[in-house]
Amino acid sequence: MVYTTGGIKGGSGKSTVATNLVVLLASKGRDVLLVDADDQETSTDFTALREERTDNKAGYTAIQLAGTSVLKQIPKLAERYQDIVIDTGGRDTDSQRAALTISDVYLVPFKPRSFDVWTIEKVQSLVEQAQVINPRLKAFVFLNMADPRGEENFEAAELLQQSESLEFINVSLGHRKAFANAAANGLGVLELKGDEKAAIEFKALYNYIEELLNKK
Repeated sequence: MVYTTGGIKGGSGKSTVATNLVVLLASKGRDVLLVDADDQETSTDFTALREERTDNKAGYTAIQLAGTSVLKQIPKLAERYQDIVIDTGGRDTDSQRAALTISDVYLVPFKPRSFDVWTIEKVQSLVEQAQVINPRLKAFVFLNMADPRGEENFEAAELLQQSESLEFINVSLGHRKAFANAAANGLGVLELKGDEKAAIEFKALYNYIEELLNKK
C-alpha cells in the first residue's frame, strides 16, 4: 500500500501523521519505507533522532525524494516494500502531484480553523486531477489538532463531509502534547507512555481507514 500525507496548508500535522503511521505499520511487522518529499525535511529529522535514540534501529527505511523522482522511483521501490508512506508537506508541489499519481491512499489532515478548512475546494481539485491519471486513488480527510469541545470541530466536520471527492473520516486526533512529546524523543504516540488517549485516537484513525479500504 502506498500512502501519501499532504494538503495545501502548512501546519496541520501532515508529518506527524506520516511518521506515526510508519511507526504503527512497522510495529505490525511490515517492511515499511518512509519517503520524505517535503523540503522542510521533518520526517528525515524525525528518523535521524529515532535512530540516535534506538541504536540505528528505526524499524523502517527512510529516504528523500523530490519532484519527478517520486514518480520514477516509487513504483520500483514498491516491489521491495509492503508499505510506503510519502510525506509531501503542506503545499501544492510537483512532489505532491507526482505522489498522488502513484498512491493508493491520500491522507489530508485539517485543523478545525476557518483558514484551513477553506482550502478544501483546492484539495478536492487536486485529487480530481490526480484521479484522472490514477483512478485507484482514495482520498480521506479528517480533523487533526481538534479541540476537546466547541462549535469549530462540528462546523469543520460538517464542511469536510460535503466533498464528493474526499471521504470524511469521523475520527479526529486531538490537540495533545503527546504527539509533540513523542516526536521530540523519536517515538510514535503508540510507543509513548503516559498518554493513552493519543495512542487510542491514532489507532482508531488507522483502523477506520483500513476498514474503509477493505470495503472498497
